[in-house]
Amino acid sequence: MPSPLSVDLRERVVAALAGGASFHRVAARFGVSVSSASRWSQQFAQQGHVAPKPTHSDDSRPAIEAHADLILSLDEARPELFLRELRDAVAGHGVHTSTSGVSRFFARHGITRKKKGLCTRLSRSGPT
Repeated sequence: MPSPLSVDLRERVVAALAGGASFHRVAARFGVSVSSASRWSQQFAQQGHVAPKPTHSDDSRPAIEAHADLILSLDEARPELFLRELRDAVAGHGVHTSTSGVSRFFARHGITRKKKGLCTRLSRSGPT
């Protein structure tokens, strides 16, 4: 994901729009999209600033880390569960997170969850 454009650029775009220029002309002048110029103008009118929203972070991390013992015990008791099934099991205990959040939890703890010991037949069309 690209980083947000600078607040200085956003302020210059909004100032040009406030000066009476059209969205298309301002967008072409500053090298931004028309929709961005429109969005920044609306944001300034509603909130009084054009600062970008905070970038996404793992907001659920504290909630997940607080329940690390639960997650690890569920994983140890039923290692065959897929991440989405483990996510649902954890949600049954009041911890709401995403499948990606569970995956990041295991990555932070250095735990890999490969399905070991699953036997499958060899392909008849594959090399022997």
